[in-house]
Amino acid sequence: MSGSLCKSLYGFSGEQHQHGLRFEAGEIIKVLQVADGGWWEGERDGVRGWFPASYVQILEKPVSVSPLPEDEPGNSPLPEGWQSYMSPQGRQYYVNTFTKETTWERPTNSPGTPKSPLSQKNSIPTVNGYHTSGSPLHQPDQPHPSLRKPSSDLQSPGSTSPSKKQIKETTLTVNCVTFPHPNTMPEQELLKPGEWSYCDYFWDDKKDPQGNTSVTGFEVLLQKQLKGKQMQKEMAEFIRERIKIEEEYAKSLSKLSQISLAAQEEGTLGEAWAQLKKSLADEAEVHLKFSSKLQSEVEKPLLTFRDNFKKDMKKFDHHITDLRKQLASRYAAVEKARKALTDRQKDLEMKTQQLEIKLSNKTEEDIKKARRKSTQAGDELMRCVDLYNQAQSKWFEEMVTTTLELERLEVERVEMIRQHLCQYTQLRHETDMFNQSTVETVDQLLQKVEPAKDRELWVKEHKTGDIRPVDMDI
Repeated sequence: MSGSLCKSLYGFSGEQHQHGLRFEAGEIIKVLQVADGGWWEGERDGVRGWFPASYVQILEKPVSVSPLPEDEPGNSPLPEGWQSYMSPQGRQYYVNTFTKETTWERPTNSPGTPKSPLSQKNSIPTVNGYHTSGSPLHQPDQPHPSLRKPSSDLQSPGSTSPSKKQIKETTLTVNCVTFPHPNTMPEQELLKPGEWSYCDYFWDDKKDPQGNTSVTGFEVLLQKQLKGKQMQKEMAEFIRERIKIEEEYAKSLSKLSQISLAAQEEGTLGEAWAQLKKSLADEAEVHLKFSSKLQSEVEKPLLTFRDNFKKDMKKFDHHITDLRKQLASRYAAVEKARKALTDRQKDLEMKTQQLEIKLSNKTEEDIKKARRKSTQAGDELMRCVDLYNQAQSKWFEEMVTTTLELERLEVERVEMIRQHLCQYTQLRHETDMFNQSTVETVDQLLQKVEPAKDRELWVKEHKTGDIRPVDMDI
């Protein structure tokens, strides 16, 4: 049908498609491309664009079939207005170009109601109101086909599916989100290949462990973030307990260093003992400093890191949830419009059958009205699908942006914890070094302990006399 001319039955604004062709009723358009989805590409006055097939009527002249034996010379000619054609099954049929009636029996009288009209079951297939052989019939509007959700890239109407059966084969809707069907799914490239990024693996919903209810992929990510925040809080509590131990230990060491036990030890041993007691006080000071640094450099940062974390998570949750609700609302509107279109199609089909059985002005009026309503229903379906696609695209964009932000926050959280735990180990190492330095002095003094020298010093200080006693003389 490409290259054919058609005449517009109604005006079209072109706003329903990104590359729509605008025209008024009664204009001539050249068909450039016929898509399966009920949209055609055409050209008018040098301008190209897409338009609904049901808005136009093909202007090509009908092509008559070759005469059959009964049409050979010698047979009476067909009455005025009647033309004969061959069905796809090889059976001859007749069309009245005045009344648009069809019949299997060869008419012999003047144009009128045929004796044996074609039943709907055996009627000849039509394309945009024309027989596949090219002959014109009465012009019922070709109803808009059901549309499927395209991929994230904008596509022409030709990418839409021509029937609901094909929709089920090419797409799959899960909780109002449209995915490609697993059996016909095209290979998709990851947004961030090789990185196991959040934005690539959390689009579907997930059943809970009991298999009763499902949670969205985004909720799974939020739970991960909240769990991470809880783990961070528990780490801070752990450090707080460590600080308490250090404080109690320092307090006990300080108290022990002040006990006067063995305070009267003298000499080099007494000096070493005094230094050992002093080292306890120094060690207590070191542990107090260690606990103070743990509080300021580890515990506090863990507690205060992202104070507004829950508020931010709630904001993300509400934003994505609102978009998901809007998507569900748009999907419900699509289904409602799809049902309305189906009803209009059935109504138009029924009135078309009535026209084939009996011609009357009222029946033609009813067909025009049904055709108009079917077209309006198709337009409404396209509008709802467009709004649904916009909502899903918006949800998709925000999901990518928000999941990447959650990913960044998680990396930041893990890195922050890693750095502060490294600070803990560094402080612990420094504490050990300080403690070692306090013990080193004691070690040095213990190495200098000399019992002989201690004895000398003590004797010198406490001697009572160096004259020894002698025997008594007689």
